[in-house]
Amino acid sequence: MKKSFTTKTTVMLILFVFITGAFAFGESIKARMKARLPTINQLKAQGIVGENNKGFLEFRSSDRSKAGVVDSENKDRAAVYKLIAQKQGTTPDLVGKRRALQIRKIAKPGTWLQDDSGKWYKK
Repeated sequence: MKKSFTTKTTVMLILFVFITGAFAFGESIKARMKARLPTINQLKAQGIVGENNKGFLEFRSSDRSKAGVVDSENKDRAAVYKLIAQKQGTTPDLVGKRRALQIRKIAKPGTWLQDDSGKWYKK
């Protein structure tokens, strides 16, 4: 009986640590993405980057001065897509494609977007 209680307690503790760690991981991603948003919006408004059909930012010009920001954003998006995919029992690729559709709907006029066939256009 005591061994069973100890095992259950250990399992519950591990689950608690895992869940709170995942939550903290998600919160740190959210904070980083929020902090980058003004820079990303500026890059989109300038036509330097656009939103591709996989839910990621992609350069549309030769100006790569903010490559670190774009790379960091894409890495965080990939992590978010992976977490969502795990919860939904699907793939990160599908989550990204769904997000791309949402982004197309809410994008501001003048934003570069990529359609499903890969063709770029300005909204």
